[in-house]
Amino acid sequence: MIYWPGIYGSWLFDDYPNIVDNKGVQPSDSSLPSLVQATLSSPASEFKRPLASLSFAANYLFTGLDPFWMKLTNLAIHLLNGVMLFLLTRMLMRSLIAPTGDRTATWPAALVTGAWMVLPINLTSVLYVVQRMESLANLFVLAGLLGYVTARQRMLAGRSGFALTVISLIVPTMLGVLSKETAVMLPLYALIVEWVLFRFASAKTADGALPVTSDDSALAATDRHSRKDPRIVLLYVLLLALPLTVGLGWLLPLVLKPESWATRDFTLQTRLLSEARIVVDYILWTVLPTPHALSFYHDDFSISSGLLTPISTLISLLLIAGFLALAIVLRYRQPLASLGMLWFLGAQLLTGTILPLELVYEHRNYFASYGLLLALLPSLAGRQEVKRHDWLLLARYTILGGLALLWICVTALTAQAWGDPLRLAEELAARAPDSPRAQYELGRTYIIYSHYDPTSPFTQRAYAPLERAAALPQSSILPQQALIFMNSRMRLPLKDEWWSSMIEKLKTKRPGVQDESSLAALTQCAREDHCDLPKSRMVASFTAALAHPAPSARLLATYGDYAWNVLDNHELGIRMTREAVQASPYEPAYQITLIRMLAAQQRYGEARTAITRLQALNVGGRLDSSIANLRDQLPQP
Repeated sequence: MIYWPGIYGSWLFDDYPNIVDNKGVQPSDSSLPSLVQATLSSPASEFKRPLASLSFAANYLFTGLDPFWMKLTNLAIHLLNGVMLFLLTRMLMRSLIAPTGDRTATWPAALVTGAWMVLPINLTSVLYVVQRMESLANLFVLAGLLGYVTARQRMLAGRSGFALTVISLIVPTMLGVLSKETAVMLPLYALIVEWVLFRFASAKTADGALPVTSDDSALAATDRHSRKDPRIVLLYVLLLALPLTVGLGWLLPLVLKPESWATRDFTLQTRLLSEARIVVDYILWTVLPTPHALSFYHDDFSISSGLLTPISTLISLLLIAGFLALAIVLRYRQPLASLGMLWFLGAQLLTGTILPLELVYEHRNYFASYGLLLALLPSLAGRQEVKRHDWLLLARYTILGGLALLWICVTALTAQAWGDPLRLAEELAARAPDSPRAQYELGRTYIIYSHYDPTSPFTQRAYAPLERAAALPQSSILPQQALIFMNSRMRLPLKDEWWSSMIEKLKTKRPGVQDESSLAALTQCAREDHCDLPKSRMVASFTAALAHPAPSARLLATYGDYAWNVLDNHELGIRMTREAVQASPYEPAYQITLIRMLAAQQRYGEARTAITRLQALNVGGRLDSSIANLRDQLPQP
């Protein structure tokens, strides 16, 4: 009910390149080649995230390109995750107590689950269609943890279960990674469960419960003298330590190269410093969220340039160190709290450390927020320590009720905004007035509502947020592109300052994905004769963008498209497209375009050679139709 208003909303931000403008996830039929093409069509990652893409294609086959059904599917996945999370939480709690009754673990587990499902920080994993990647990956993570805990309980009870531990770590990780790479953290999460709760033991106590009491020293002694299971130790060596070593050996040389950070406003060092503040922010945004904090767009985040710049960097590092120390200390006295805290920190290791990803995203806390709630809520709701202090119990329940009310209200109000594109754009722009993306999205929404009518009131309203976004130093060229696009479509004058600032930005910093998308949008508009753009300005823009070392295949192909279709310079078009093929040899779209260009120039021998190379990418027959059409364009040899 809380989420229902939001599923009537529209597409947003990365939904466009991944779904709306991605023809690969819009198959014409359910044939094997079409589905294979869908699985390999995601531009979000080099690993393609095929299972998530396949789910988008399935939605399209049944309901077309309707965001309602896409969001409803996301909501169904969230509900299913809630069921999995409830079962896992109840099982973890039962591992810590003698089985004295179902109610002992059921109600705290239901409390944690209900809170997690309405947490405001998790809203984007539900209503932001493309982040089905995150929620679907975590479905497999939760399933894997559920299987692992079940298997370890069986082993500790003297029954068979080792095979299930292996399956629970390998199969869900593999399936989850096919949705999003964050699922690779499953073995680490399981290791934390093992270290905190099961302690690599091979036997249980007589009453069927793990040896957990309030006596720290007794627990430590029990831990030291319990017999370890060497199979479990070996399992983590093979499934976690070895892959981690190999992965870091491959990754570190890449992230240490300066060019890996060329499209970012931060370096490896400043990223690590900044992420310390961000992790602390995530804790606050999870437990005490405010609409201003959960602004969706966080490109206005101020990067840490040193330990004391700002001072909150050092404070955050100390807080994280204290958080980790407390989690370790609580391992024996409050193992559930320790587990949750370590899960939260573990969830930040992939996206909050050395990878050159964007700094802040709320959906990265979809699993991490579960860890925080697991650490917080059972302690707040517990009665065992306050039997003689009714006032303390009342205070705890008051805090608990206040938090629940806060979470429900913030999520409900935000879901209401997500149900209407214009209201959402205005809401997010108000929440983040210094965010270039938020201001750009507001201007873009006004353009959509104007229907390219110069007399529409929305037309005049679009200029202010777009020009504000263009003036912000950390912005891409998206706002300039939108201003040029809008005025050109409406046959209104184009300001020289829009072109100048766009070209200057392209000269100053290597183009990112948004810059490439902007040039592609202007190219398409000019190619389709919707925009009369000065060719000298467009060429200057491409020249500035391509002046940086190792331009991307997408940028090269876009300039090839512009040169061929707008400049009528076929040699330049072929040369740029060839370079795009060389830069991304496993992307068939560039090779298909090149073959069509060669055929149009009657260079049939080169075209046939290119078709032979293309055939090597025809996995599962996904390119059968394209190759057949290309061959039809060539005369018989």
